[in-house]
Amino acid sequence: MLRESEAFSGFSVDDPEAARTFYADTLGLDVHVVDESMGLIQLDLAGGGKVLAYGKGDAHVPATFTILNFPVPDVEAAVSELTGKGVVFERYDGFDQDEHGIARGPGPSIAWFKDPAGNVLAVLESQ
Repeated sequence: MLRESEAFSGFSVDDPEAARTFYADTLGLDVHVVDESMGLIQLDLAGGGKVLAYGKGDAHVPATFTILNFPVPDVEAAVSELTGKGVVFERYDGFDQDEHGIARGPGPSIAWFKDPAGNVLAVLESQ
């Protein structure tokens, strides 16, 4: 039964309008307001995936883990483009990150950043 369901994930934000602007204008995703009164926005991802972001105002607590990973063919180019749009990349203890915040090592090269609500996102080099 659930195998055929078009499942989606979701996460909270403190300010739905700031999230909509960031995901649409900074990241370039297709974003649709689902219900303005409830602060619901939908992110349309490549391949038909959908993610719901919902406003929780002061009750929002940023995720301390990566909520969205964006595979890209060239992580350095993605980091450069996002940096040019004002995105700041995170630094984490235990990861050998270069001057741009890109961690290299076992697994794909990856760089983490946060949305305006403090949720962690990443770009990682697709293999």
